[in-house]
Amino acid sequence: MTTSLERTIKVSFAHRIYFTRCTFSPQNHLLARLVSASASGSPAKVLVVIDQGVVRTFPLLVDQVVSYFSLESCQARLVCPPLVALGGEAAKNNSDLVDELHRQIEQHGVCRHSYLLAIGGGALLDAAGFAAATAHRGVRHIRLPTTTLSQADGGVGVKNGINAFGKKNFIGTFSPPFAVINDSEFLSHLPPVEKRAGLIEAVKVALIRDAAFFEEIEHSTDDLALLANGAMERIIRRCAELHVRHIAESGDPFEFGSARPLDFGHWSAHKLEQMSAFTISHGAAVALGLALDTLYSHKRGMFSGVATDRALALILKLGFSIFDPLMAQIDPTGNLLLLDGLEEFREHLGGELTVTLLKEIGRGVEVREIDAALMRESILELARRSKLQPVAI
Repeated sequence: MTTSLERTIKVSFAHRIYFTRCTFSPQNHLLARLVSASASGSPAKVLVVIDQGVVRTFPLLVDQVVSYFSLESCQARLVCPPLVALGGEAAKNNSDLVDELHRQIEQHGVCRHSYLLAIGGGALLDAAGFAAATAHRGVRHIRLPTTTLSQADGGVGVKNGINAFGKKNFIGTFSPPFAVINDSEFLSHLPPVEKRAGLIEAVKVALIRDAAFFEEIEHSTDDLALLANGAMERIIRRCAELHVRHIAESGDPFEFGSARPLDFGHWSAHKLEQMSAFTISHGAAVALGLALDTLYSHKRGMFSGVATDRALALILKLGFSIFDPLMAQIDPTGNLLLLDGLEEFREHLGGELTVTLLKEIGRGVEVREIDAALMRESILELARRSKLQPVAI
């Protein structure tokens, strides 16, 4: 005779996103309040890791972090000087950073009521978040995203991970950070190409979620093209707000289903990054992916030509390309290599293939099938529109 027990387990998470400036100024008490005391009432332990690229831009940052945690108002202590680690996709392409953070956590007795504070771009935050989520089954993790891309999108999410087997984020967790601090001071010193990168995630979420936000971006293109700080901060904050709202209200924050609407355009973006050996940045790849799935939505009869033209024009006005020759690369049998990204996308989530396309600006819709011939036509048209010649497909 077979018997069973089944109970529903409900767990609530507080997802805290703060917007501030000059986090490590003695006059800014936000971080001090967040880490001021552990559950036992004794000073909390804090392990800090900083993106090497951020330290190059802010050479005084390490000293500022040390000084901040020595303030009387901050009842927490650093377990060691801040670690400076390689950022960018290299931070995720192997487990070296995760292994080092695990070693430091063990060596310094960092526990579940201690904090791992990561300062950097999305790739470093992904790796550090994975280390925090897997040490002691979860150390409190605080993120300080330093790029427009991470402040608008990845850094305010609940995913962590590293790359493996040539696939992005193959190893990882869903684990909401203890807190995210979006510090606009970090953005003011970014090179133009990195400042621009986060804007494409704003276009993405506007296309699938908020027509008014899309129009706001359209009306702000002159300021955004000039990378004006005020306009950038407004767009990033709204993008982060929509991203967090989806996580909190979609009913599937840890992606148990087969849908991943916030990854609109990303099935091809991730594949293009891999095909380019990551010489195409994530922001540039997402722009290409958005352009492709937008035009494909039109060719499938779902999305109007006028809306398609508006979306592609906006991507171009913000300084992105809508076509790269890698999109048209074929294997020896004549199949588009890019289409392999669809199976990898499906496999990563499991279940049926589920891709978000566009019904109208501000409204995404999920489909289960992709027509390879129409996708091929879409790539050729993007090539024509961009006045670049693809290889023959």
